[in-house]
Amino acid sequence: MELTEGSIRERAREYAANEPLYDVERQHVATLPETLAGGEYGRRDVQWVVRWYFRRYLGDYPDRERREAEDAFADNDFGEVLDVLGTVASEVTGEEESPVTGEDLDAALATLTDLDGVDVPVATAFLQFLDPERFVAMDPRTWDALAATGALDGPYPESPSPEVYRRFDRACRSVMDRTAVDAWTLYRALWRAAPDALGPTGDREHSS
Repeated sequence: MELTEGSIRERAREYAANEPLYDVERQHVATLPETLAGGEYGRRDVQWVVRWYFRRYLGDYPDRERREAEDAFADNDFGEVLDVLGTVASEVTGEEESPVTGEDLDAALATLTDLDGVDVPVATAFLQFLDPERFVAMDPRTWDALAATGALDGPYPESPSPEVYRRFDRACRSVMDRTAVDAWTLYRALWRAAPDALGPTGDREHSS
């Protein structure tokens, strides 16, 4: 897929028409940024983000790994979760005239990954729902779709680090600046652009 404004918006429309979780995702995109930033949420609201990261694969994600991450996150002290998300929201949801820096992003990822059950990829899901106009969740599918266009180099790493997400984020921001689409639109387009390219752990789903 060539990353033009038209192609991105077309793929995003395909996502809305075909992805079974879209209606629920759209509701959370509309409500979670303010809810998470304001600290007025319950345990289920934040557990939903972790579950979303794995369950959007509609059963294709390895069940044991999914359960381990979800159970580990559920065991976090909820007060600690509140503190972490409050801190991260203050780091990455500033005004446009004070854009998020690499240092801000590193700090946010470090804070999020202090929680049990949250690695860098899951942390990027929290960033997406904290600010869906700015951040794209990173996973093998979104990475592969972006790399296929030449906007990003190399295969999806086995254990993504904060530096890996900074690379991914820079590539996404470059596309968004050039095409005038927001991150939520780009996420949907990238997810649809690689439906058969990579499995949830970065393995090829189909072989010749």
